[in-house]
Amino acid sequence: MRAIGIDTHKDSLAACAIDELGGVLGEATFGNDPAGHAQLGSWARGLVPGGRIGIEGSASYGAAAARVLDAAGFDVCEVPPQLSHRERRRTRRAGKSDPGDALAIARVTAREGVLPPIRRADAAGELRLLLEARTDLVAEATRVRNRLHADLVVLVPGYGGRVPNLVAQRHLRAAAGLLARVPGVHAGLARVRLADLRRLGVRVRELEREIASRVAGHPLLRLPGAGALTAGILIAHAGDVSRFRSADAFAMLAGTAPIPASSGQTQRMRLNRGGNRRLNFALHVITLAQAFRHPPAKAFIARKRAEGKTWREALRALKRHLSRVVFRLLVEGATTREIAA
Repeated sequence: MRAIGIDTHKDSLAACAIDELGGVLGEATFGNDPAGHAQLGSWARGLVPGGRIGIEGSASYGAAAARVLDAAGFDVCEVPPQLSHRERRRTRRAGKSDPGDALAIARVTAREGVLPPIRRADAAGELRLLLEARTDLVAEATRVRNRLHADLVVLVPGYGGRVPNLVAQRHLRAAAGLLARVPGVHAGLARVRLADLRRLGVRVRELEREIASRVAGHPLLRLPGAGALTAGILIAHAGDVSRFRSADAFAMLAGTAPIPASSGQTQRMRLNRGGNRRLNFALHVITLAQAFRHPPAKAFIARKRAEGKTWREALRALKRHLSRVVFRLLVEGATTREIAA
């Protein structure tokens, strides 16, 4: 099968077309702008009409080009960096170059039967943007809160006895009252930081309400331990669940599927530290909530402990079990929304 590989950069797109045997049909570099995308489409039609195109970075620098090629009727897919990295060693090209990277991507595209599709603009993508915006704002609020704390320690010694934290609104009002009686530039800057903290809090809550409205009614919310934000992370980072051939494939992406680490007569599994760490984090939140508060999960943990597993091993087993449950709920949610649409 003929294929094209594209190595994406901020300002350029390196493309390589190969024949059925993996030989190079042509190489070219295009600008990463509308004119360059149009030229890339014409070049691709001339060498590989109706062929398959693999893009490394279709969700970042290559997103616009991927959309243009998809709209032009090409079969466009995402090539994971780990696959193209291994293929680069087989290209027999000295050093590292963009054309060499594109050749490796093209050969992976031709060889691998199942590759993830490009990310299209959809509800999951919009939800992911909202979650990322909230994460950025929470990080900024934490930075401002820490700086304000350092200011208050100097300006109002012992303030912690009257203001337990700088999170709750009543405590922020109390901090404002303490600062109101302190003169000077330092106090003025602290009041500005306090106003910034309040503004950031308002924006974070607005985003949380928007996220909650988008996941309202999803089957994931029936799962004990899954709130709106956790469900949003699972929906956003799982994306189109139809791309997973099974619950095991989803568990591998989420990093909950254990990795075999056996040798000889020693049979064991080791912790999977790969996969999408945001998915893994959301599953971990649900796992901890259930392990301490949900009776069936507590019984599951007790059985694993009775089998000789440590607390952490039992927790990992519960997380692996919950990844199957989450996958079924994600499939149910996708089916329900398709019917509603």
